[in-house]
Amino acid sequence: MAEQTTAQPLWVKVIDQTRCIGCHACTTACKSENDVPLGVTRTYVKHVDVGVFPQARRAHQVTRCNQCQHAPCVAACPTSAMFKRADGIVDFDKSICIGCKACMAACPYDAIFINPEDHSAEKCNFCAHRIDMGLEPACVVVCPVEAILVGDMNDPTAKVARIVQREPVNVRRPEKETLPKLFYKGAHQATLDPLAAQRPQGGLFMWSEQLETAEHVVAGNPTYNNTSAAALLAYDVPHALPWDWRVSLYTWTKGIAAGAYLVPLLFVLFGLLHADSPLWLWVAPVMSGAFLAATGALLIWDLEHPARFLMIFTRPHWRSWLVRGAFIIAAYTLVLALHFLASLLGATTMQLWLLIAGLPLGIMTAIYTAYLFAQAKARDLWQNPLLPPHLLVQALLVGAGALVPFAFRFEPELVNALLWTLAATTITHLLLIFGELTLTHPTAHARLATWELTRGRFKPFFWTGILLTLAGCAAPWLGLAAVPLVLIGLLLYEHAYVQAGQAVPLA
Repeated sequence: MAEQTTAQPLWVKVIDQTRCIGCHACTTACKSENDVPLGVTRTYVKHVDVGVFPQARRAHQVTRCNQCQHAPCVAACPTSAMFKRADGIVDFDKSICIGCKACMAACPYDAIFINPEDHSAEKCNFCAHRIDMGLEPACVVVCPVEAILVGDMNDPTAKVARIVQREPVNVRRPEKETLPKLFYKGAHQATLDPLAAQRPQGGLFMWSEQLETAEHVVAGNPTYNNTSAAALLAYDVPHALPWDWRVSLYTWTKGIAAGAYLVPLLFVLFGLLHADSPLWLWVAPVMSGAFLAATGALLIWDLEHPARFLMIFTRPHWRSWLVRGAFIIAAYTLVLALHFLASLLGATTMQLWLLIAGLPLGIMTAIYTAYLFAQAKARDLWQNPLLPPHLLVQALLVGAGALVPFAFRFEPELVNALLWTLAATTITHLLLIFGELTLTHPTAHARLATWELTRGRFKPFFWTGILLTLAGCAAPWLGLAAVPLVLIGLLLYEHAYVQAGQAVPLA
């Protein structure tokens, strides 16, 4: 008789919010079991007060990693430090985490944080070490009302399987198509939707003050709420924005690195610039190389483990656009180095052959960030199909602007062409912004991010950037005076765009 085989377990978790009393025992048990430092949590309980006295109640939501079937954090991680086990548990390996925070930007549930003690990404991993020993997670064991259940979905006799398959349950943000394996029974919509409840006046919460800053965000909404119920956020924890001003600056330096080479390259191809011009022989590779070096320095500086940055090349996870971008930049750097070497040797023919690789690599250097941002599935503002061409236009804009001072010195007859290029790309850039802001936004998250961009915390950067960039429209008449205004304006816009995209609460 053949031996009967059993299917691989598929671990899921059910939170029964009809039982939860909001005691926070799961939070403290998790901290104790996993040595989670103060100030960060793998799991916590959010409280929302629903209704108006005397018809009011407090709704709870146990918030943690959703153990997604299609985990965005796994796809975004450049070194596979975030990985999915065969039993469905999304786990992590701190020893190979470089601290790029791509997983944090990718998670639609704001479940990942950087441990302030070891500077590696961390989250709920289902207490995988206990599961492997045949034990239940610490939060399950400690819950006094059995509101947290775990089990094998492939086992039809498991209680979680019966609940998920026979009773009404919900998941958070199903539109993200991550297929969460954390199910909520009896949860109120005002807790599941991070935009549903209003924030308390003055940022005053039940047991603490969670003041929203440029570096942190809490749930709720400063301008409107997504439920017809009277819902007020009572308790929440702050969440750090993954990417700070260094990523904003990186998008700007990378744009110059791409544009300062692409603009003279296109001029050479269209016969507007001679192949023996100093602008093409020397200025293009040197300026592009300098700003590419600045880009690399910013990216490494932004890592929590900068000494591990070489892991992007030694153990690359090819689904990650951070890895793909790193190899694109490396190949582009090689082209610039060979271009500079050919200039030293007087090998003009070699430089023309380099155009075959230089043109697509320059374009990809300009636009790959759009795919990196799109991989951050949590950020609806960045899920924009126009972002790749917009980034290319921005690269040509700053590239043309950065070359104008050198054209005055080496190619005076080219100055007018560069100024008209600056004007044309500036107008295109502003029209793209106008379209992105005025068209109906597909989600509430995208709409709120746009509000933060234009009327919220980042409006000073945005509107100052727009006003300065307008000088580019008159570049043929303003001449060299337009260049610093446009470059600074685009930098301010980039900062506002990157930060506003992260400013919407997710949990």
